[in-house]
Amino acid sequence: MDLPTVWFLIIAGLWLGYLFLEGFDFGVGMLVRVLGRDEPSRRVLVNTIGPVWDGNEVWLIVAAGATFAAFPGWYAGLFSAAYLPLLLVLLALIGRGVAFEYRGKIDSPRWRAAWDTVITCGSAVTALGVGLVLSWNVLGLPLDAAGNRVGPAFAAVRWDTLLGAFAVAGFALVHGAVFVALKTSGPLRDRARRLALVVAPVALAPLVGLLLVVQLREGAGWTWLALGVALLAAVVAWQRLRAGREGQSFALLALTITATVVTLFGALYPDVLPSTVDPSNSLTIAETASSPYTLTVMTWVAAFGTPAVLVYQGWTYWVFRKRIGTAHIPKAHTP
Repeated sequence: MDLPTVWFLIIAGLWLGYLFLEGFDFGVGMLVRVLGRDEPSRRVLVNTIGPVWDGNEVWLIVAAGATFAAFPGWYAGLFSAAYLPLLLVLLALIGRGVAFEYRGKIDSPRWRAAWDTVITCGSAVTALGVGLVLSWNVLGLPLDAAGNRVGPAFAAVRWDTLLGAFAVAGFALVHGAVFVALKTSGPLRDRARRLALVVAPVALAPLVGLLLVVQLREGAGWTWLALGVALLAAVVAWQRLRAGREGQSFALLALTITATVVTLFGALYPDVLPSTVDPSNSLTIAETASSPYTLTVMTWVAAFGTPAVLVYQGWTYWVFRKRIGTAHIPKAHTP
């Protein structure tokens, strides 16, 4: 396997890590005001992702950086065409991060409610924006022969790309509810489990629709298998959650998003950015890859750096693995 293909798979893996880890992160953020019926329960929700939310965001940064270094043509085509949506995502991420830090700075219900709203909106906007950009990448942009976008900034906002936006947001919502059920105890755990059971069939429907659209348009024969795995894992995850096995349900949702990424990037290969204007304008792996020397250096750096990052992040999750509840939340101490 040549190095450009290896790095295409690595970037797909980075997207997988981001959608899985930041997926439940966004879901918890969207549910802060839904599941949190009082201040202690809302603090529990924030604390479930408090130690990990900033580390989860690194996966998107690394995915963008790897795309820039390994496939500069891919990076230029996608990021210039999606400039405004990515700007909205960036602003939402900034507001969300500030809200996590500032919500407890003043002992005022109105102050905390305002920042909780920022967390909810920031999580929802980011999930929708990331889903929109990812679906643009897979379903195509209006690109001319030079790889430049044709038309206005939101020319690629179509029903199928909007389906992708709601697919990521819907998955994040279910993933977050299951994560809360896995990480909390008492009434909060029960509310999260009931909510996940009720909303899962509706929230995951856009994901099913996106997979079918991508498969019918661009999929190969073998990607039908990945699509089937995604659907089966989602159904079994719902059944295991109904049986009270949150850990198994969470793992099966991980399998769902893994099979989803395999389906999406498997259908995309060997292109990296399809053109909806003319298929001959599509950007391919071979056309956009960096030089062999650049890819070789990147491979050596990744070979040594990636295990260290994975070990550190895995250790973080292990340290904060136990359930928490309102009984673990001390009284707020504010200046």
